[in-house]
Amino acid sequence: MRTYEEMVTFILEIPKFTTKNKPEHTVKLLELLGNPQERFKVIHVAGSNGKGSVCAYIDSVLRQAGKKTGLFTSPHLVDIEERFALEGKPCDRAVFVSAAQQVSEAADFMVQKGLPHPTFFEYIFAVGMVIFAEQKVEYAVIETGLGGRLDATNVVKNPILTVITSVSLEHTEILGDTISEIAAEKAGILKKHVPVVYDAALPEVRAVIEAFAARLQCPLYPVSAKNIKILLNTGKKIAFSYDSGYDVTELEIPFAAPYQAGNAALALQAVKSIAELAGISEEAVRKGFARVCWKGRMQRILPGVYFDGAHNPDGIEKFLEAAGQVTSRPGILLFSMVKEKDYQSAAERLLSDGNWEEVIVTAIPGMRGIDAEVLADVFVQKAGQTHNKVKITKIRDLKKAYTYALSIKKAGQILFCAGSLYLIGELEQIAGGMS
Repeated sequence: MRTYEEMVTFILEIPKFTTKNKPEHTVKLLELLGNPQERFKVIHVAGSNGKGSVCAYIDSVLRQAGKKTGLFTSPHLVDIEERFALEGKPCDRAVFVSAAQQVSEAADFMVQKGLPHPTFFEYIFAVGMVIFAEQKVEYAVIETGLGGRLDATNVVKNPILTVITSVSLEHTEILGDTISEIAAEKAGILKKHVPVVYDAALPEVRAVIEAFAARLQCPLYPVSAKNIKILLNTGKKIAFSYDSGYDVTELEIPFAAPYQAGNAALALQAVKSIAELAGISEEAVRKGFARVCWKGRMQRILPGVYFDGAHNPDGIEKFLEAAGQVTSRPGILLFSMVKEKDYQSAAERLLSDGNWEEVIVTAIPGMRGIDAEVLADVFVQKAGQTHNKVKITKIRDLKKAYTYALSIKKAGQILFCAGSLYLIGELEQIAGGMS
């Protein structure tokens, strides 16, 4: 059996020797493992933005209701076992290694039979399902990896609830060129007669989801922004109300970003729709939302320092809105993204709508990160186009960039570190996870 370190290295190298497989391939992999995904109740969550946060809220409420939970999310920020949370905490490393070994043996058997090796995400998903089954969780909250219809997680046949968070243009080379096409991929997780909670903000998204739901006879639970009201934002927590059409609920969440009220409303509607089935009390709901922990989403890491994994146009827009709520004073921005994201548009939006004294661009360690020189050139170009006089500083080494950003931050000024969640993961290690 591999050690923990050997297993992590092996799994992270999987993308180097495999390609995307069809859902039938994932079905076969799970069959070889005894179909662990059928041994607990599943809440399946898809969307472009906010799905991880929504999963975290739902998981927190279920735990407060006394349920044993598993939470499957991606990516991890620091350690791979974060992807497989048991009762709110990353699973034990020995538990992870044991499950991963079982998946490795099943994968080897498939290859021996002439089938492709599981992809990285297939492998990770299977590991999570084995862990949750062996640890006898009652409820598993599962976040899709990419899209929905063809995602490995969509082999779950009988979820008790599906949730679709906000949909925006992302991964257009895979999911489609329009919001409607992308919404159709997300709506691919809907199952016959299974309730669906969804963000009803965009008419084209609403139309797609409702058409899918009509064909599959799914009970509909739309969540509209007009029914969400922020009552208080202290910069550390938000109090908000949500009008479901039947009642009004007031809750507190430990976040500063206004967009988290929208995510929380989706999660609230989700837990309300299964409250009777799962035996969820109003007290469990209140405590679950107040005590949720979800790193890297406008997370206050130190006084005057926030981390946010804004990684696509919609995420950048919501990050800027949140930054404006936190402070009206020009701030410091430390930023980087991965190569495959639209960093050109991100730079343009950050400079045209942001309020910065200085922007520090850096590089995420590893092959996926954009070269700091390339990113700096883009920011300089966009600053010129938008007539923005902001200072652009390039520091390739991430630790040096973060140290520099802290050193130039004046008293009362805010440092925002934003971009890819891979960036946030690296920064979590550098900063020591202080809160």
